[in-house]
Amino acid sequence: MSRSFDLSLEQQFNVRSFEHQIKDMSHEQTQEFLVNLYRQMMLQENSYKNLLKHQWGMDTPEQQAA
Repeated sequence: MSRSFDLSLEQQFNVRSFEHQIKDMSHEQTQEFLVNLYRQMMLQENSYKNLLKHQWGMDTPEQQAA
């Protein structure tokens, strides 16, 4: 795999921190947490899509009518 996909030292630290946060969660807590995390990921994806549309000028009214 390309080195550009490796995690930075800070990201590796955040993964370790995340592991410690979820280690003692109950099964129900973990499921709820994962659903919320997935929701946040989808919101982030929508934000990226909207940002790209705006940057590429695809969010103008004449583009929306097409």
